[in-house]
Amino acid sequence: MKLSEMVCGTEGRVTGMSRLAPDTRKKLMVMGVLPNTPISVVRVAPLGDPLQVRVRGVDIALRKTLAENIEVELD
Repeated sequence: MKLSEMVCGTEGRVTGMSRLAPDTRKKLMVMGVLPNTPISVVRVAPLGDPLQVRVRGVDIALRKTLAENIEVELD
């Protein structure tokens, strides 16, 4: 499933980011979004964009268009 499809409070693991542009993927990896890393959705803005996700104890705001290209599997 895609990260953008997860609801608040759910946890999963990143399985792939191959659909992202190389520069964007590299920036996310520097922030800790790596394959097999636990990720959870903390909050979604009222209009659905951006999402607040927690990775390795750090909260990151991601645009929905970015989250649509990150593959996750639920725990």
